[in-house]
Amino acid sequence: MVTAIGPQSDTTDRLWESLEPYLEAEGIELDDLDVRGRGNGRIVRITVDAPGGVGVDRIAQLSRGMSHLLDEEDSVSGSYTLEVSSPGLERRLRRPSHYRKAVGRELDVRTSDEIDGAQRHRGVLEGIDDSGLRLTVDGSTRIISLRSVTQARTVFRWEKSPKPGGKRGKR
Repeated sequence: MVTAIGPQSDTTDRLWESLEPYLEAEGIELDDLDVRGRGNGRIVRITVDAPGGVGVDRIAQLSRGMSHLLDEEDSVSGSYTLEVSSPGLERRLRRPSHYRKAVGRELDVRTSDEIDGAQRHRGVLEGIDDSGLRLTVDGSTRIISLRSVTQARTVFRWEKSPKPGGKRGKR
């Protein structure tokens, strides 16, 4: 089992242990799992991933399989809503594996403590190890402990496409 950064519940741990083997057998990675709410109003959010991504039809198939598995094992008491998705272009980073997959990408990281005079850091993730994240911000490297990260996500930049035909030179 892979631990998340921050608090995790027994229910989340049990669900992870139930769902991960099923998804692995399907060739899919259990990327993240989050349980929100209490009693009969719970929402179980599951993020799945695979090389090349996971399409909508595959997500629907996996959702049906996980729903049957959760109902059989009674892993979630009471009624719940199951939401299954892929990570998307901009994604939250909560687990060390999320950061490892994001090496080389631009991140927006918020910290509980000031690091180099800031609590918000936007830069390229150069790597992750036991000392924390190595993030290049404005040409300098910041080492950010995972314990001080309060929120992190990847950043997707929409690039403008050139207009068809482009600019023509003067004749």
